[in-house]
Amino acid sequence: MHISTYAYFGLLTLFMFALDVWQTRNGNVTIKKAAIWSLFWVFLAFLFFISLYEFWPVFEPDSAYTPHAAATAFLTGFLLEKSLSVDNLFVFALIFGRFAVPQELRPRVLLWGVIGALILRGIMIAVGAELLNTFHWVLYLFAFFLIWTGYQLTKPEEEEEEQVNSLPERIVRKFFRVSDSYQGTKLFVRDNLGLLATPLVVVVAVISMTDVMFALDSIPAIFAVTQEPFLVLTANVFALLGLRSLYFVLEGMLDKFVYLRPALAFIMIFIGCKMLLIGTPYAIPTMVSLLVLLTTMTIAVIASIIKDKKSNKALDN
Repeated sequence: MHISTYAYFGLLTLFMFALDVWQTRNGNVTIKKAAIWSLFWVFLAFLFFISLYEFWPVFEPDSAYTPHAAATAFLTGFLLEKSLSVDNLFVFALIFGRFAVPQELRPRVLLWGVIGALILRGIMIAVGAELLNTFHWVLYLFAFFLIWTGYQLTKPEEEEEEQVNSLPERIVRKFFRVSDSYQGTKLFVRDNLGLLATPLVVVVAVISMTDVMFALDSIPAIFAVTQEPFLVLTANVFALLGLRSLYFVLEGMLDKFVYLRPALAFIMIFIGCKMLLIGTPYAIPTMVSLLVLLTTMTIAVIASIIKDKKSNKALDN
């Protein structure tokens, strides 16, 4: 591991993050604007994918990966994290609805969510990589956890109230008085009795807890694709940076992706099985994983669109 590689990528991440903050600075994010920026973040990830082919020995000169293997692992990891992040957006939509978050504040809330996710995943990647280096059997724990998570996704969805974790809200209300209304982007205000938290603090707390739950799924999943920490980190960063723009593109269409959960369930179980087979003669190549991932998500999206059109026709008739 070369510290300079992580340092330079850290600076690049800060620059990209600042760019994302700048483009949503007025809180008004139209679908057109969000779509353009979503494509821009995917384009940046593609440029990084190309750079791995050209400069991988510069990035990680001591790695056993070839440039082709590194680039393929990054692309597979990026698409996996991007697919899992779409499921995250369903929960974000539930949180915004439950706490009646004003439209102009949603970019700011998502900003806090991305910051929390980047920090948490960075910590979990470092811990996970060290665990796998020291205790190889942890790989099998990750595998069974992914298979179990995939199985859970096959069950009927819980009610909205149960999906949004209320524990963070209870903790905030235990330590702070909470105002009845939002005060712009302020987290805290003062009144005659002292410090007062705004509902934005509750929403940020719930989003942060949600980030923890998402990281518990996504980090073991990507370790099945590659155990190279730099590739795991970069795939997560590029997937998360476009998350805010992607939310505003899909906000009005989330309920139409009816086959997303079954697709993610299959992907999680497949990735868990791939992890179990690592180091055996039956190990699944990363290129095969990439094709399975792309095929599964494509089928899920097309099937969802067809079902939605049929439903609309039935309503019209």
